[in-house]
Amino acid sequence: MDTIASLFSFITTPVSWIIVQFHSLYGALFGPDTGWAWGLSIVSLVVLIRICLIPLFVKQIKSMRNMQALQPKMKAIQERYKNDRQRQSEEMMKLYKDTGTNPLSSCLPILAQSPFFFALYHVLSNIASGKTIGVLNQNLVDSARQAKIFGAPIAAKFTDSEDKVAALHASLTDVRVITAIMIVLMSASQFYTQRQLMQKNVDLSVKTPYMQQQKMLMYIFPIIFAVMGINFPVGVLVYWLTTNVWTMGQQMYVINQNPTPGSKAQDSYLQRLLKGVSAHGEVRGRRKRNIVQAIVAKGSDRNDNERKFIAGLAKAGYAAQADGTVIKSDTVTADADVGAAARRQPKRQSKSQRQSGGAQQTGEDKLSLQKQDEPQDTKPKPAGKTAPGNARQAKSGQRKGQQRPKHPSSKK
Repeated sequence: MDTIASLFSFITTPVSWIIVQFHSLYGALFGPDTGWAWGLSIVSLVVLIRICLIPLFVKQIKSMRNMQALQPKMKAIQERYKNDRQRQSEEMMKLYKDTGTNPLSSCLPILAQSPFFFALYHVLSNIASGKTIGVLNQNLVDSARQAKIFGAPIAAKFTDSEDKVAALHASLTDVRVITAIMIVLMSASQFYTQRQLMQKNVDLSVKTPYMQQQKMLMYIFPIIFAVMGINFPVGVLVYWLTTNVWTMGQQMYVINQNPTPGSKAQDSYLQRLLKGVSAHGEVRGRRKRNIVQAIVAKGSDRNDNERKFIAGLAKAGYAAQADGTVIKSDTVTADADVGAAARRQPKRQSKSQRQSGGAQQTGEDKLSLQKQDEPQDTKPKPAGKTAPGNARQAKSGQRKGQQRPKHPSSKK
């Protein structure tokens, strides 16, 4: 780890300068030698870096969604050119180029913050050894060595020996308890972030190998962090735990405000949007109007969540427009009425109701049979009152009722 960190020594001066600037601020509030001053300096470093990485995070989200949408096409290319690896690679690159997708964009935030991570590790390793580095002079190094977070020095590790921890004026038990708790929290936050991504923000209508890969990462990453965490100083654990918590909060915001089409998060978002339209009679907010506009523009290509949203607007008496607004409409889609009628089921009866109903039906059947057995008319009809068409019965093959007279030419 020290060898890898030394490769990023060129960035240790900017990292150490940022930490010193934040330390001067927090040191005036909590004291220059306290763990709060140095710990909050590291947390502020993380926040500053992550704010600068927000544009890359947006690209990461778009890339992940594009990769997920392209999985069926990628699978078809692999099946079609499974015996020709070169042609398969060419078709893949062509697909990426046509759709404007960069597979590496999903890794940009991690790659961009890796130099800062290893630079901080290099800085803390020098602090543990009592060596100056970057803009940290000897006084600042000694102050950082004395700083403790809940009794654990920021430069101590889980794997440090008792003598090394004693040199930092701390207890080995305190160091291992604090580092173990931070490692568990770091792994748990990573697992939860990936889990909420898989459960809420994945298009469930498309089953692709990409989903299986993400599911595997959900379990692999926490294990990697747990194994590597025992070699991290307390200050680096503070850095990485803060990064995971930031990522978790950022992911929750994206899921709630900009969900993936076809996911459970999109269904929840559109239901909230529908309630807002029903309550206020309009789509409030430019971003929400853009979402409604995109749904209207899709037409027949809408997914189930979007069709459900449009049907819900119609039931509430509104119609979505091409500009993302809604207007009052008294017409309800016929499909919604048909669906409601199809879902309407007869009321379930109890056993006593079914028996009483069957007995009533039997009585009605007997009464109907009695009426059929009774003579219809017992009075004799007077002679000469019969209708001309009924004077004689129709013979076999003749039409019943009044007969039409034959043409004179047909008489013999």
